[in-house]
Amino acid sequence: MPLLEVQSLETFYGKVAALRSVSFSVGEGQIVTLLGSNGAGKSTTLRAISGLIPTVAGKVTFCGEDITNLPAHSIVERGLVHLPEGRRIFKALSVIENLELGSYMLKDNKERQKRMDSVFERFPILGTRRKQLGGTLSGGEQQMLAIGRGLMSSPKLLLMDEPSMGIAPLIVKDITNIIKSLHSDGTTILLVEQNAKMALGLANYGYVLDNGSIVLEGDAKDLRKDEKVVKAYLGI
Repeated sequence: MPLLEVQSLETFYGKVAALRSVSFSVGEGQIVTLLGSNGAGKSTTLRAISGLIPTVAGKVTFCGEDITNLPAHSIVERGLVHLPEGRRIFKALSVIENLELGSYMLKDNKERQKRMDSVFERFPILGTRRKQLGGTLSGGEQQMLAIGRGLMSSPKLLLMDEPSMGIAPLIVKDITNIIKSLHSDGTTILLVEQNAKMALGLANYGYVLDNGSIVLEGDAKDLRKDEKVVKAYLGI
C-alpha cells in the first residue's frame, strides 16, 4: 500500500478546471517529484492534498485513510506536512517562535524541546540566531527555518513546494543536501521543483503535469533521458 495515493483528483478555480483526474502515488521512503511548467497544476496539487483548497472529485488516501477534504490541521496531525512555495515564515516572529508554531498541537513541552534541539542540530545557523526575527534571515536561512518548522510536526510525509525558489545559486546545493539528508533519515518526500535537473537528481520516481493532467511518468533516471522531458524542462 502506498503511503500516499491520489486518485482522479479534480479541483476548480471558479469555473476553470485546475486539476483534471490527477492520479499518482508515493511509496514510503521515496522521493517523488512532480514536474511541469508554471501553471501546470503542481502547487495546486499539493494544496489539494494538504486540505488548503477543496476538491470536487477524486480521493486522497494517506497511510490507508481517506483524508480527502479533511481540514488542514487534521491532515497535519496525521503526519502529512506541507512546506509551501515562498517559505511563508512569520517574518515578525523569532526563529524560536516560528518553530514553536510548527508544533502548536503538541502538548508535551519536553517533546517540543527535543524536536527543537533536533532542528538546531540539523541547522546550526538557526541555533545561533534563535532570537532573531525571521524576516532578517537570508533566503537560504528562511528556507531552513521553513523546513525546520515542518519538522517540528514530526512528519511521515513532507510536501515540498519549490524549495530552491529565490535561493542564491550557491545555496541551492545546500538545499539539495538538506533534502538528501531528510530522505536518508527516513522522511518520505513529494517534491515540486522548477529546477527539474535538481528534482530528477534527487527523486526515485517522477510525474509530469501539463494543463492540470498527468501526461508522463516513470523512474527519475528514465525521465532524465526522455526526449520530451529533456527538451521541455532540462534545457539540454
